[in-house]
Amino acid sequence: MLRKSVFSLIVGATLLGASLSGAQAQKSSDTLRIAMRDALTNVDPYYNNLRTGVVMSHQAWDMLVYRDPDSFAIKPLLATSWTLVDDKTIDFQLRSGVTFHDGSPLTAEDVVYTINLVSSADSKVSVPTNTNWIEKAEKTGDLSVRVTFKKPNPAALEYFALVVPIYPKAYREKVGADGYAKAPIGSGPYRISKWEAGKEITFERYEGYWAASPKGKPAIKTLYVRFVPDATTEMTELLAQRVDWIWNVNPDQFDNLAKMPTLQVTRKESMRIGYLSMDAAGRYGAGNPLTNQKVRQAIAHAIDRKTIAEKLVTGGSRVPLAPCYPGQFGCDSTAATTYDYDPAKAKALLAEAGFPNGFETELVSYVLPQWTASVQGYLQAVGINARVSQLQIQAAVARSWEGKNPLYMASWGSYSINDVSAIMPNFFSFGGDDYARDPEMKRMLEEAGSSIDPEFRKKSYAAAIKRATEQAYWLPLHTYVTTYGYSKTLNFTPYPDELPRFYLSKWN
Repeated sequence: MLRKSVFSLIVGATLLGASLSGAQAQKSSDTLRIAMRDALTNVDPYYNNLRTGVVMSHQAWDMLVYRDPDSFAIKPLLATSWTLVDDKTIDFQLRSGVTFHDGSPLTAEDVVYTINLVSSADSKVSVPTNTNWIEKAEKTGDLSVRVTFKKPNPAALEYFALVVPIYPKAYREKVGADGYAKAPIGSGPYRISKWEAGKEITFERYEGYWAASPKGKPAIKTLYVRFVPDATTEMTELLAQRVDWIWNVNPDQFDNLAKMPTLQVTRKESMRIGYLSMDAAGRYGAGNPLTNQKVRQAIAHAIDRKTIAEKLVTGGSRVPLAPCYPGQFGCDSTAATTYDYDPAKAKALLAEAGFPNGFETELVSYVLPQWTASVQGYLQAVGINARVSQLQIQAAVARSWEGKNPLYMASWGSYSINDVSAIMPNFFSFGGDDYARDPEMKRMLEEAGSSIDPEFRKKSYAAAIKRATEQAYWLPLHTYVTTYGYSKTLNFTPYPDELPRFYLSKWN
């Protein structure tokens, strides 16, 4: 946490050693300097599961279609048109004249290669649920492709718009997966000119980008992304005008930052949900109290989520009742079993479960330490002593997939896909983040995703939500409100899908 005293020291140094001229210099060099905390070790968008990776992918890669950030309408991108042949088949007509960053033309073979590669069972992509619903892609012409699904997917175009970037087949086959990760090539508005894992990425405007794209041709020539270790460093760099843009600013600093003459600050609720995962399946080891339903229900009652949302997250944060973002298709809050803040009830449930004096456990987290400490305090108040392991996101995620997080505070942004299929299957389909391991939950979600009938899907997802919340497998804590801090010389627009579109930004 960046304390006020630390903030004051940084501000003092800034006033002594920096001025608006620092930002103006970057404007004149046409370089937007960006700092992010979640360092990428692999920039290939299919082989990282961080929000940072999603953001980077949309600058340098294009998808088949584009989702308008204001209306959420699906628009042509690499594909000029598409036709739903039946519930499990879609035909795409590709755009002519599109080139990858090495100058090679986009063809049907690139699309077929990409989709068949990342949807295969042995692809080892970081988030299999983004593509494992695809059966195959096949070429139907030089610029036409047919994609067949294993099952109907009403949200298919959302996935094609957000998480299915297209590889250049010839180049990737030539250099291999490792070579591609070191020197990636896409067809987006920016090309990656320099990439050092875990440290920095430099993007240069791709001058061969097609002008009629809904993304537009970037106004800013260069993006320089640098990864920093923590929020304090990030804020220091912004205040000292060594960077021009940061996000996920500590909400406590909103008012202070807004007073800075060289900066602007804004916030926007996103589709991201903060959550507490509980080891109902006992992956952490035998004798884990969290395998007891009443213990999990006690934890749900022990945490004052409303206060966390309003006082810590702030900016309009809400407490979701169901294990999904309230606006997503199929996220029926009326189907959820709700848990009001009730410490007395929490203690009673713990006693009924055989833990009248509470128990000890571990709380693993990568979210802001003060948010973690708040949950730890609420648990301690009812007798649950949770020792905190505050980790960097990559380490916390690795532990999660290994089944080593008994209690886990994290967040999920659904890859900005406005459908329950982008969140619940990730946590209830026996993947690395599934700490319920409930075959019935898996069956329910597969059933919900097996039809394009919206009413059937709503009913099926409601049943899954009912079971998940009755069992208290996964506790939604709050929606995220993303706070952005950036130079007054920058014209930047935040969107609710949590995708900064630097290709739409420009200098004031």
